[in-house]
Amino acid sequence: MSEATNDPETRRRRILYRAAHRGTKEMDWLLGRFAEAEVSTFDEEELDSFEAFLSLPDPEIQQWLMDPASPRPPGEAGRFVERLKKFHDI
Repeated sequence: MSEATNDPETRRRRILYRAAHRGTKEMDWLLGRFAEAEVSTFDEEELDSFEAFLSLPDPEIQQWLMDPASPRPPGEAGRFVERLKKFHDI
C-alpha cells in the first residue's frame, strides 16, 4: 500500500464511505452515523480495529446490535458493538 493510501486522513475517508454504504439503510445509518461522529478521533490502532470490524458480515453486526439475547462478540468487535449501542442508545 502506498504511503498516500495509508495516510490517516485517507483511511478515515475510506472508512466513512465503507460505514455509510453497507447495502441496507439500517446498517448505513447505524454504522455511518457512528463513523461520522467518531472516526475523526480514532488513532491508528482504532482505525485498524474499526476497519476490521467493518469487514464483518452485516447480518452478524446487526444481530449483535439489535438482539438483546445475542452474546457480545469477543475482542475488538465486542468493544465496537458496545460503543455503537451506547452511541445509538440501544
